[in-house]
Amino acid sequence: MDMSVLLLIHIALLSSLCFAEDPYVLYDFKLSYITVSPLGVPQQVIAINGEFPGQVVNATTNYNVAINVHNQLDENLLMSWPGIQMRRNSWEDGVLGTNCPIQPKKNFTYQFQVKDQIGSFFYFPSLGFQRASGGFGPIIINNRNVIKIPFAPPDGDIVILICDWYTQNHTALRTILDSGGELGMPDGVLINGRGPYRYNTTLVPSGIEYESINVDPGKTYRFRVHNVGISTSLNFRIQGHNLLLVETEGHYTIQQNFSSFDIHVGQSYSFLVTMDQNATTDYYIVASARYVNESVWERVTGVAILHYSNSEGPATGPLPVPPSDIYNQWSAMNQPKSIRQNTSASGARPNPQGSYHYGSINVTNTYVLQSLPPLLIDGKLRATLNGISFVNPDTPIRLADLHNVKGAYKLDFPNKPLGRTPHMDRSLINATYKGFIEVILQNNDTRMQSFHMDGYAFFVVGMDFGQWTESSRNNYNKWDAIARCTTEVYPGGWTAVLVSLDNVGVWNLRVENLDRWYLGQETYMRIVNPEENGDTEMAPPKNVIYCGPLQSLQKESRSSSGMMTLEYWHFDAFLYVVGGVYSSLCYKILKLD
Repeated sequence: MDMSVLLLIHIALLSSLCFAEDPYVLYDFKLSYITVSPLGVPQQVIAINGEFPGQVVNATTNYNVAINVHNQLDENLLMSWPGIQMRRNSWEDGVLGTNCPIQPKKNFTYQFQVKDQIGSFFYFPSLGFQRASGGFGPIIINNRNVIKIPFAPPDGDIVILICDWYTQNHTALRTILDSGGELGMPDGVLINGRGPYRYNTTLVPSGIEYESINVDPGKTYRFRVHNVGISTSLNFRIQGHNLLLVETEGHYTIQQNFSSFDIHVGQSYSFLVTMDQNATTDYYIVASARYVNESVWERVTGVAILHYSNSEGPATGPLPVPPSDIYNQWSAMNQPKSIRQNTSASGARPNPQGSYHYGSINVTNTYVLQSLPPLLIDGKLRATLNGISFVNPDTPIRLADLHNVKGAYKLDFPNKPLGRTPHMDRSLINATYKGFIEVILQNNDTRMQSFHMDGYAFFVVGMDFGQWTESSRNNYNKWDAIARCTTEVYPGGWTAVLVSLDNVGVWNLRVENLDRWYLGQETYMRIVNPEENGDTEMAPPKNVIYCGPLQSLQKESRSSSGMMTLEYWHFDAFLYVVGGVYSSLCYKILKLD
């Protein structure tokens, strides 16, 4: 090919990238099993491209993200991207109510836009308790350069993934639950996939690989901390250092210092940490089990090392002490209730985050969702919301709608506990498009729970112990409640959230605690524009997977080792790969980077 033809191609690429769409970031994920020993016992974990945990997905506001997921496991797979508010595009959500699974040795390309978003999130495999074996990794969505962040740019970005961990893999844990058992106390806590530093020769065996974070004295770092675990709330702290809270799940907070912070299952936070201590020794980074008998659970503690570049020696001595309010949960609740939205900071756009006056909007519907301890239904241990233990449909819900699959689900989820006999069902919330709803999460279980809503951020306006009543609204925060996608609900307590239903599709509403989720404690919100004209919901992607009664519609798919083709990658994404240097240049010229 001569130079003139190459020049024409390059000009075409530059033109397409500068004037067509927002930039793309492209990833290739190969999920497979590897053997590691994070707690000193060899075990099978789920790795991404041979790494455990997986790599960072790094994007910027409004970027398009395309991730080609290869299933090299021996069972079905779906990848979920909780917290990513996929506008009009629940087709890429990665849970069974919205997607058919990726079969072993096959692949699927997820493609979505991080529309008007910033913040810290994580991804994970959503099927069959697989997250208990890994397959998770962080997501960072950066502000565009033209949008200022509400603090001085940090000197570095540090990701911390914390989780409770068992030395049995997800299939063994699944078997325990299927047989009606409880998982019991975890074997430990991992920090970035590694076991604890040997701070105690009795509790921690020798030879365990631990995480070490290298820092320079005097500098300030942004720590993005995610609890990617199974069911344990964890208290996070760094010996001798303050944690300045600045962001949670895509929204900037009023900045306040904490000596330690509770992070519940599925939650993500950003802290600024300044290296303002002397360097006579290294410092402990600790994640320990919360709301448990600490003397029994002492070994369920993750310990990493904060290493100053001029450190004079290793960390020694006892760990920094955890909060002392274990038997006073009223006091512990003060911490999440203190989190407030920074209403003067810009989010993904120049307008302040607090310019949306949610407190003055009329509520159109109220849903009281009650969770109870698991119980036997038809001889099987199941968990429920409002007496319903959810059973996933054979055909994803919107595919069933488009292809008129009868009986795939029911639109009869009760808006409050009705005292009916608990049963298993495929019951959805028939939510109203552009409604503004109040959801009360009433936890009458004995465990701390986290609830998550796909496709949305909600305002956490109230939280207390006891039973929610209508008079509880008198104490709602109607001005600067934090917006987020995962909130804690204390045992014997309730949490109230408000959410505007402006994102059409079918969105999962679930408990994040994996054991309760696996046992059926979830439902979906079906949100359809009755005047749909093609503008409010995207069409199914060309590479949609069919299953159940629609299996015959499935085209022949490639093996997971196949080359990527334009059938599975948006044409602009392909252009972005070929002409990446031009993409970067032209977006800087247009000041959209």
